[in-house]
Amino acid sequence: MGDERAKARGERTRRTPRPRRSGTGASRRRNREPRLTRVPRARGVVAATTGLLGLSSTKRAAILALVVCALALTVAVPLRNYVAQRQELAAVSEQQQALAAEVAELTRERARLSDPAEIEAQARSRLGYVMPGEVPYVVQLPAAPEPAPATGADAGVPWYHVLWREVTEGPR
Repeated sequence: MGDERAKARGERTRRTPRPRRSGTGASRRRNREPRLTRVPRARGVVAATTGLLGLSSTKRAAILALVVCALALTVAVPLRNYVAQRQELAAVSEQQQALAAEVAELTRERARLSDPAEIEAQARSRLGYVMPGEVPYVVQLPAAPEPAPATGADAGVPWYHVLWREVTEGPR
């Protein structure tokens, strides 16, 4: 009984030497009928959980999870770099378009300012230059009178209310 259990578990058993029979072993083996041997039955959970490469399903699941994590990590870093570079490329492209629009605007401004009539108009309006023989006239507008300091009933009223009252009702 002990030998059968050891065989079922896959352990080697110690063999006892058999006495040798007379005659040649080859002739005996040829004439002998094959005899039926008892096949050890799998016992309990051990046989049901061992499978591929002799690993239990829990160990296989752990190895599979480890492999999936390793693959995810090897893909995550290059993917993150790719996304970051795409965003940087989009920002640089947008900046390049803005600079191209600014260059086009400055080119138009340069072309406009290369005209002598435009230069003369700018000198007259911004710098006040006149051509020889012209008489310049400068128009000065009168200064607005300052409102009188509030006294009496108008002491707490803002100045614009006092001014508006003077406009609508007349001076006091």
